[in-house]
Amino acid sequence: MLTRVLAGVGVVAIVLGAGWLLINGVGPRTPEAPALVEQIREVARLETLEVRLYKRVSFALEPTPAATVWGDVLNWVKQSLAGKSGRAIVFADVSLGLSLDKLTAENVHVRGSRVEVALPPLHAQVALRPEETEIIDSNLDSAQTAKLFELAKDAFEREVEGDAALQKKARASAERAVRGVLMSVGFREVVFVPWPTT
Repeated sequence: MLTRVLAGVGVVAIVLGAGWLLINGVGPRTPEAPALVEQIREVARLETLEVRLYKRVSFALEPTPAATVWGDVLNWVKQSLAGKSGRAIVFADVSLGLSLDKLTAENVHVRGSRVEVALPPLHAQVALRPEETEIIDSNLDSAQTAKLFELAKDAFEREVEGDAALQKKARASAERAVRGVLMSVGFREVVFVPWPTT
């Protein structure tokens, strides 16, 4: 009988002790900031927004200035009659994700069961799809065609980085993923703070 009473008291003590630990926020030890950075990098790398875009681009070679007025006139005539130009519809895959190389332990602040994270800015990466590119017309050589594609790539990057709705969607997706991983390791509150400006 005494054994049963002691066992019952032991069970009650364990339940009360566990309850006290849960109420007072003492629980499993949360990882340190450097370990959290690695976990954030892993999950955020998977949470990159990808879109396929196309854009109509054109390129015309500007005449080089001549030393004389007559030279300028001659260059203008050459450009008018047989100027180098090209037009194409260029397709690309664009990935919009966090610049994870900038994330360090200094951007993660742990305070008990609360963690504050400053996520780095979003960055667009463009991969042109030359197999889908449609050349409308062109008399450009290979170096000038490469310049045409470079202009298209820059235009895609500017378009995606300037699209507020797409930026908001990508940031929300990354924050959801990071919040999920931080909550799974024991944090109760995850707060995203602004990225420090230099």
